Amino acid sequence: MPAFALVIALVVIGFERLVEFHFGAVGVVGLVMLSVGVKAKNVTCSCIGAAVLATLLAQ
Repeated sequence: MPAFALVIALVVIGFERLVEFHFGAVGVVGLVMLSVGVKAKNVTCSCIGAAVLATLLAQ
């Protein structure tokens, strides 16, 4: 089980690095807002994060 958690952590860190590489700090902020909103079940926070990421993808 610890190996599975380690693999998941590495995938998450890799995805964050990819987002930061492509979209910069604003992309990381959007990703954090989205993930915090989903974990906290806060619709406003997750919508703001999704809107930031959608805006960056549309550029």
